[in-house]
Amino acid sequence: MKNYREFDVVILGGGLAGMYTAMNLDRELKIGMFIKDKIDKGSSNLAQGGIAAEIKFDEAKIKEHYEDTLRAGSNLNNKEAVEILVNEAGENIRNLVSMGVNFDKDQNGEFIKTLEGGHRSRRILHAGGDATGESVMRDLRESLKKYTNIDVFEDEMAIQIITDDNNKAIGLVCINNNNEPDYVFTNKIVIATGGCGGVYKNSTNEKFAVGDGIALAYRAGIKIENMEFVQFHPTGLYEPEKRGRVFLISEAVRGEGAILRNIEGQRFMDKYDKERMELAPRDVVSQAIKREMFDTWSDHVYLDIRHKTKDFLMHRFPTIYEKCMSIGVDMSKDLIPVTPIEHFLCGGIASDLCGHTSMEGVYAVGECANTGVHGANRLASNSLLECLVFGKRVADDINASKEELSKRTIKFPPVIGEPRKFNFKSIRVEIRDTMDKYVQIVRTEEGLNLAKKIIERHYKNLKKINVMSRYYFETLNMATVALIIIDAALSRNESIGCHCRLN
Repeated sequence: MKNYREFDVVILGGGLAGMYTAMNLDRELKIGMFIKDKIDKGSSNLAQGGIAAEIKFDEAKIKEHYEDTLRAGSNLNNKEAVEILVNEAGENIRNLVSMGVNFDKDQNGEFIKTLEGGHRSRRILHAGGDATGESVMRDLRESLKKYTNIDVFEDEMAIQIITDDNNKAIGLVCINNNNEPDYVFTNKIVIATGGCGGVYKNSTNEKFAVGDGIALAYRAGIKIENMEFVQFHPTGLYEPEKRGRVFLISEAVRGEGAILRNIEGQRFMDKYDKERMELAPRDVVSQAIKREMFDTWSDHVYLDIRHKTKDFLMHRFPTIYEKCMSIGVDMSKDLIPVTPIEHFLCGGIASDLCGHTSMEGVYAVGECANTGVHGANRLASNSLLECLVFGKRVADDINASKEELSKRTIKFPPVIGEPRKFNFKSIRVEIRDTMDKYVQIVRTEEGLNLAKKIIERHYKNLKKINVMSRYYFETLNMATVALIIIDAALSRNESIGCHCRLN
């Protein structure tokens, strides 16, 4: 008899979406949180800017947040989802604070708010200056220790959804660090595995963020949508020899008045968006920088915030200031070299307003999900807010049906493969190089077709073999997600949002 574990709810991922969902579930439910890496890793911990939210009820301000979100998303957003996002923001921030999260406050005890691109008002809450994600996640992890109904399993990667005869999800096959299968049976699965920046050579994401949850859902036949909308952040720190995860220069730096200059020292955003300039949405700014780099034969531009004092910069942006100093750049005296970099996936696993996917028993929340709130391009600091609002809605939906969670079906799937020490490094390198070269900010039909040909070959070869190893499944997931992005980009001929087609 095979060993297995049982839970009422299984959550895949330990970022803000997964953790907040778990902490809002009924304390009587037995919850298993399965994390591919470590609980203190991942994109939520890297978030700098903050969380966009109108805390107090102000109809005009909430409407403005709604309009700003639609405008940034080129009006391809699910409007009902956006209404939910902005209207339920305040209560979720208050809930987060009640869980022990501390946001930066002024001397009067009021939340300090900043401005970011695409927003018309200061509504972004932050913590630790420019270390919001790290601060929020640290506080939540401390609070999580009090939840005796939640068991956390690190180094456990989900590789297959187990279904019953009616195609309802009843469990998962996970793989541990010893490349051994672990069988987990449950009534509800919440996929909260984050984005897919790791399929690109350079990204603000960790290398292991390769869209595992999306590939997992795809293999199970769950609907995936809007994958062409991969957002590039305008200002990744430019380090010529740097490869892999790129340090982010937060949108909040421009929110505090920084301007963009090309390598000739000229301010250029007036050519691309006279009204909003540097505070235009990310797709506009990234594409403007790309054009400016092309016109000036350069691979970076500059961010200029020299008009702010050293004391202000060290206090407001301690993490960024320290990082810049480590490469010899003093923000108070020097221009900061920056370049657009892969940052966020706006599409993902199709999910409704309560997180339901196209498979019964499976929910999706956070960056891996496509709720429709982002449309063709994400408004700054709406990502962590999405984790909160829709994580709470997923939890509420599961709580409402908790009486039905007592019975479980146990059904073991066929053995997937054998442990083998195959090396897929060259495949991973070529996938990342190909995505960086042909599926970047600006795309062409010729480049996308070439990328498809390269990655499709790897995908087909990987599918031919049966290997039980995390390294294999991670590589297969990379090829799967890359192909989904390419096919979606080929299908949409128009340029809109962060999907820019030259032909």
